[in-house]
Amino acid sequence: MKTKLTGLSVALAMALLPISSQAVMMVKPPSAATPDVDWSWVPDLPPGDPLFSQQWHLRNTGQAAFAKSAGTPGQDMNLWLTHLLGIHGVGINVAIIDDGLELDHPDLAANIRPGSWDLVNNDNDPTPDNPTDNHGTAVAGIAAAVGWNAIGGRGVAPKAGLKGFNWLLNQSIEGWLMSHGAAENTQDSRVFNQSYGYSTIYPVKYDLSQPKQALEEQVYAEVTQTSHQGRGSLFVKSAGNSYNYFYGWLGASLGAAFVLPGDYFDSNRSGPANNGLPMQDSNLTPTNANYWNLVVSALNADGGLSSYSSVGANVFVSAPGGEYGIDKPAMVTTDLSGCDAGNNVIGDSGNVLHGGHELDPNCDFMGTMNGTSSAAPNTSGAVALLMSANPALNWRDVKHILASTATKTDPQHSGAALSFIDSTGQLVEYDAIPGWQTNAAGYEFNSFYGFGRVNIDDAVMMALHYAQPLPPLMITDWTHKTVDSQIPDANLLGVDSHFQQSEDFVVEAVQVKLDVDHLRLHDLAVELISPAGTRSVLLSPRTGLVSQSLDNSVTGFDQQLLLSHHFYGESAKGQWRLVVRDTNSESSSWIAYFDSANIFSIPQVNNAQDGVLKSWDIRFFGHQGG
Repeated sequence: MKTKLTGLSVALAMALLPISSQAVMMVKPPSAATPDVDWSWVPDLPPGDPLFSQQWHLRNTGQAAFAKSAGTPGQDMNLWLTHLLGIHGVGINVAIIDDGLELDHPDLAANIRPGSWDLVNNDNDPTPDNPTDNHGTAVAGIAAAVGWNAIGGRGVAPKAGLKGFNWLLNQSIEGWLMSHGAAENTQDSRVFNQSYGYSTIYPVKYDLSQPKQALEEQVYAEVTQTSHQGRGSLFVKSAGNSYNYFYGWLGASLGAAFVLPGDYFDSNRSGPANNGLPMQDSNLTPTNANYWNLVVSALNADGGLSSYSSVGANVFVSAPGGEYGIDKPAMVTTDLSGCDAGNNVIGDSGNVLHGGHELDPNCDFMGTMNGTSSAAPNTSGAVALLMSANPALNWRDVKHILASTATKTDPQHSGAALSFIDSTGQLVEYDAIPGWQTNAAGYEFNSFYGFGRVNIDDAVMMALHYAQPLPPLMITDWTHKTVDSQIPDANLLGVDSHFQQSEDFVVEAVQVKLDVDHLRLHDLAVELISPAGTRSVLLSPRTGLVSQSLDNSVTGFDQQLLLSHHFYGESAKGQWRLVVRDTNSESSSWIAYFDSANIFSIPQVNNAQDGVLKSWDIRFFGHQGG
């Protein structure tokens, strides 16, 4: 039976649990919240920054950020007190792994540290040659633009160090190793910002027999755990921008196109396209389902999910990403310098800041940066502040603090439900993605927002008084479960497989590998249910996994990796249940949008036979003790 715990009821429930469970449960600590004091009357530190007043993610007063409409006051990262206390990220270097970084930008130059590298021209200056390669410079400004210099805006960690790598322009394994901490020039970086990713119509095998994937996994693990005298580093990763549609590879014969749900252009549909479900679950790519990556979803200026943000059980926290900066606020951040490069150019009137403005006459900044590409550096800046506030913190302590202090944003969010006709012709309701749930350890979690919006002031207060580090990390071996059971077509019960965990320890994260035969993968929903009854949707249904309509060699999932943070703090001991459901008995379709003159509806007939859950594997990340 599912246990629902909130507030003080956690302590009472813990007292009623068996002794063995009490020994391994990690109850969410009491709030380390900053005093309930209104600091808004405190003036900004001189000489200030002219664009700061429009940076709603830092301090949301209801400003429009040069867009047509404003956000909601208070929906920000809550860092005013942290900055007033002088905690600005000093001593922490953030590596920006992107399309380049303008080292001489007037609002970045003072924070640039040695070690940047141009992987295209093989020199130490990754300043973009192409005037459209402004993404990394914008990302860097969100994380650590210089503060209080009377220029532009400021970063979340305005005195943290920055170094840049244009790995996206030359994606060699050597460049990956250099930019991700396996070379001398990045060994002094404690935060690695990865504002990139991809979406796919194909299932992706997690296969460590492949040398490249095995090497990347090893480097992620080693740099995270062993760098900086064992305090480690954190890799921050964007969740993706594929809720409504995505740009994906359709195969060698077709190339790439936008992938949209079949009812996207249907003016007669009732409700949102794709039943309101995400076209790409953030869990579907191995880098996003990788335990070593702290994955972040994006929020708008009203505190809800940004319209584009991917979601999933792999999301750890959420942070501001904004909308598009035209109708609703985006991020105000650094752009490539000058009015002939970047997003802010002469003649651009979409955002009031652009095209030359009295606060930015040289067009060195932009008002249209958005995406989970923005949520990631907001989080990277927050991590830098925590590490700067308490340099003794290790990487897991930082994650624990973020999870323990995050704000329950959009508290009325109810998730996403799905109605479908089952195999008997009955209309059934399925809670496809639950809203906010409180797990047995008292941690609130939502697949749209993870543990919630990053709350810097509360996190810093907890960091400053952090006296008890987490016990050492333990990682179990993979346990294999052979099932070979049918997944009935369009059946709410699905197939249910059990695993009995005999060892007693505290869970921090769980990974599953899935082997399934099924001829229409986008119908499938996958859930994992803990011994305490906490239900986590590892894979939502109706995703863009539509490759089987183009390639009949794709017969299902082969070692598909999925990750959940939903069970944080719970006991591992007991029965874990994996449930796989087929949610569609009807024909369906999707749209391949190459350009406005080439839009094709691709049919997908229903699978003619039931699928098969062949097997699954599970492993746990956690620690001993309570």
